[in-house]
Amino acid sequence: MSRNETNQLLKGALLLTAAGIFSKLLSAGYRIPLQNLTGDIGYYVYQQVYPILGIVMVLSLYGFPAAISKIRSETAGKAGGQTIRSFYFPLFLILVVLNGSLFLFLYINAPNLARWIGDPELISTYRVTAIIFLFVPFLALLRGSFQGEQRMAPTAISQVTEQLVRVTLLITAAIVISVKQLDIYEIGHAAAIASIVGALAGAAVLFVLFLKDMPRSREKEIIEIPWNYYVRTMLLFGAVAALNHMVLLVIQFADTFTLLPGLIESGLAKQEAMEAKGVFDRGQPLIQLGTVLGSSFALALLPTISQDRLRQQPALFYQYMRGALLFSFYLALGATIGLVLIFREANVLLFQNEQGTADLRLLVVSILLCSLSVTAASILQGLGHVKRTAGFILGAFFIKWIANQLLVPFLGITGSALATILSLLLLCAVTLYELKRKLPKLNLMKVVNLRAMLIAIGAMVLYVLGMHALLADLFQSSRGLLLLYVIFIAITGGGLYLFCLLRFRAFNKNELSMLPFSTYLLRFYKGREKNEQN
Repeated sequence: MSRNETNQLLKGALLLTAAGIFSKLLSAGYRIPLQNLTGDIGYYVYQQVYPILGIVMVLSLYGFPAAISKIRSETAGKAGGQTIRSFYFPLFLILVVLNGSLFLFLYINAPNLARWIGDPELISTYRVTAIIFLFVPFLALLRGSFQGEQRMAPTAISQVTEQLVRVTLLITAAIVISVKQLDIYEIGHAAAIASIVGALAGAAVLFVLFLKDMPRSREKEIIEIPWNYYVRTMLLFGAVAALNHMVLLVIQFADTFTLLPGLIESGLAKQEAMEAKGVFDRGQPLIQLGTVLGSSFALALLPTISQDRLRQQPALFYQYMRGALLFSFYLALGATIGLVLIFREANVLLFQNEQGTADLRLLVVSILLCSLSVTAASILQGLGHVKRTAGFILGAFFIKWIANQLLVPFLGITGSALATILSLLLLCAVTLYELKRKLPKLNLMKVVNLRAMLIAIGAMVLYVLGMHALLADLFQSSRGLLLLYVIFIAITGGGLYLFCLLRFRAFNKNELSMLPFSTYLLRFYKGREKNEQN
């Protein structure tokens, strides 16, 4: 591969990463007005549908497109390998069969699924949700085809378009349901319909771009289609690639099936259990935002991770990987501790009351564990260990499921928070252990500056507690004032934490050079170095 091709691939991958981060931020942000408009029970209804919608989005954005991109790159240059007849039609047919089967399964089994979850009123919601699977073939085929040509912009544009349309329609529907006081279960239908329209918008963008350079073949000979290879790659590689993007989704999916029945078994009435799950789900957008912050640097580095890079430039490779893990650890740790400190105020600000604050503070620990797991898993995937990391994530799902069944009937949502932490702790442990086995020279713990970390944490904790003691009561009178207070504390507390990390040398020069605005950071570092010498 030439230098220009490598640069093009890197730019495309970074563009896709940026679109993914923007979409995740949008996905986390819209849930706050959604809960405000529909209440905890409306939020519960949405969260019972969301994991299925999320799985569909991952399949159409990461799983199947990755498999199609792989097929396209491996068949490039072969006679008839990229034509409508030999490539697009067979893959589209396979996708239709796979996703059509998922549609039929969910549509037919919606009554059983709703009864299993413990809420028969969700039957019609799940049937409408099933329709979204029918749009996956169009989205996945076109995205995978573009990515196989190293053209990431169409995927990025369609992803952002899909999310913007979906969020706009969902919030509009929530406003209508709230103002007209419609049946709260309508929010589930609205979520499914908004996702369907969003998928249509994303597919339309891709189709227009595809028509500009649609392949045309004049070959008349019969081309043998490698059906076994196509099906095997779509089923195995596509499903595994999708699973590697589902860490938080699989945890929520386990809650969908086990939390409501467990809460009812603990002694709560159904209405109380629904509200309790809605309160528990308040933690999801905040955990998602924290995880995006903690793992975004690792995602941006994904294009630099490969076995070839490890063999050709081992020193540089280890520098990048060590930096990715180090930044993920420091940022996620700061986000976790900071959010624990201000969670009561954030809960009141975002969700209008402080219900569930103690349990959600416990759940916030997931940010650190999930960020490290995602970062380590991303590196392992880049090195080619895709199936292994998928297996680890699947294991975390079953641990969460079993722990929920054991703990929730006795401890309520506290049990579910503990189950989430347990599953992510084990996932974090096995991914880091596997990374240590594959990259023995990484030595992450040896490069963590314990002194700088403890000073930064101590300074942030003392500052935030001091500000709470002095100012918190002054900003409780209105939501607007509380917003200003939370923003001020978050920015200044986070800034103090990062300042202490830099001042006390948590990073070396090479690591700082990998960051945005590295010129200014290095200037600060050198200024500190001169002062010490004087």
